[in-house]
Amino acid sequence: MLAQHPGWVFFEGCNMIEASIAAVPGLIVSFLILAALIAAPTVLVAKARNKPWPLRTALAVYLAGILAVTLLPGDAGLQSWQCDTGAPTHLFTSASSLLNIALFVPGALLAVLLFKRPVTVTAAFGALSGTVEIAQSAGHLGRSCSVTDLTANATGALLGSLAGAVWIYWRRQSPAKPLRDFAWGTSLGALAVLAIGGVFESRIDRVDIVAMDDQKRALAESAVQADEWITAAARGVFGSDTQVRETETNKDGNRLQITATTDHGTISGTWPAKTLESAWSSNTRGDAGSLNKNEVTAAAAQFAHKWFPQNVAGSDQRVRSIGDGPTMAYTVVYRRYADKVMMPMRLDLTITTTGRVIGFSAKTVNDPVLPPVTVDKAKAKALAKAATGLPSESALLLAQQVKGEWRPVWLVGSGKQDIAIDAATGERIAGKE
Repeated sequence: MLAQHPGWVFFEGCNMIEASIAAVPGLIVSFLILAALIAAPTVLVAKARNKPWPLRTALAVYLAGILAVTLLPGDAGLQSWQCDTGAPTHLFTSASSLLNIALFVPGALLAVLLFKRPVTVTAAFGALSGTVEIAQSAGHLGRSCSVTDLTANATGALLGSLAGAVWIYWRRQSPAKPLRDFAWGTSLGALAVLAIGGVFESRIDRVDIVAMDDQKRALAESAVQADEWITAAARGVFGSDTQVRETETNKDGNRLQITATTDHGTISGTWPAKTLESAWSSNTRGDAGSLNKNEVTAAAAQFAHKWFPQNVAGSDQRVRSIGDGPTMAYTVVYRRYADKVMMPMRLDLTITTTGRVIGFSAKTVNDPVLPPVTVDKAKAKALAKAATGLPSESALLLAQQVKGEWRPVWLVGSGKQDIAIDAATGERIAGKE
């Protein structure tokens, strides 16, 4: 029977921690040494007090096993004074959590069989679990402090104590002063919660490993999708026979910046917005084609409507030639204006007389809401001249971000210096020269 064979409970518990051996070098040797150091005095003290020694020794040795499994240096862990405080959502589905539950069940069971105080034992093992997690966080042990582990250990302590209580009642053995056990247990539990919670609140930096892992997984999945998208875009821009040689992905806030290098050129864009930003063919020479200016403009418009519908809508189109002769090419520029203010959207295409797009650069931005313009071109030039003492050569009204806010801005060229003037207030904008 279980009460007559406490060593059976101990060795069953040892089987539960076999999975930890590979992760903690020297676990078995360290455990055996620690168990021997604890078992010998436990037996001697028990015999000196005329107390049964097997159950006491089994509990002491099992506690040594818990300490060995949880506190021996390993090769994992967070930084010092950090703890994974993510919600224990995988408590009964994670193999690691189930192992931590199993680790504390036999110890709590042995303690209840020995002391017959299930409430106090539960609280004591819960406090032990919290102390272990704090020690893992505070020490440079290569171990990971985790609220999930703490919860799993406390759950194991509760299950072990319940099993011990059921065994006691089934064997019709009287618990040791139930009311005192309840009072001591609840007091110890409350004190442990306050102490451990205080340390977590005041000293430990919280991280959420599960959320971080989910983010990494989502990022990896997103990177695969982004790679597929940029590959399809490269073949759409450069031709269906395009072969992607490599892709480079960089995280930029909540988006991915992805660039593909192909046998026909390079192309880049952002994911998950699916907005292309630039592309340049490896062959930047013009083609000896037969398309005239109007036909090239129509080909550019067709390309722009396919790949940049948001940029083209409501935009003005301007065309200028590059070079001359049979290899002449054209630059087709799209800009959008609102109340004569140039919006931040940009789209520039370079296209040959065969309709081949050599390259493009694009900036896809929603039109910002701007304050009304109160400073006209003449006044902007006068303000710039007053600031520099130089005559104004040019003036351009466009939307720009100033200290994180979109403003209508006059960029006035004065000699070798550009002066930026807020078109709504007339104030000169520092740092824009």
